[in-house]
Amino acid sequence: MTMTPDLTAAACLFHGFGDRSRLAIVRHLVTNEHRVVDLVGRLGLAQSTVSQHLACLVDCGIAQVRAQGRASYYSLTHPEATLAVLAAAEQLLALTGDAVTLCPSHGAAAQEAPR
Repeated sequence: MTMTPDLTAAACLFHGFGDRSRLAIVRHLVTNEHRVVDLVGRLGLAQSTVSQHLACLVDCGIAQVRAQGRASYYSLTHPEATLAVLAAAEQLLALTGDAVTLCPSHGAAAQEAPR
């Protein structure tokens, strides 16, 4: 199989959504812009973890940052398109039932197993 640039870009995009913490951050950013401290409080993640994932999302062009005084506010770069991707994922998950979660290669058990 030849890896074309469009396949590579799509794989990188889905990798951006592929981490549970990053996906939780994206879901919060769909509602409004947030500061790191807001996300830390809402998600119960370490500040360093939230900052690292936000940097990844900004680097990928999924999120953007706006400085206001000493605070930085993060938001989605394209909220409507991101919401559409999340809605399509939820629709596909509803159609596949437990198959994705039970997948031996990439399901919940595979993600929790030591590598």
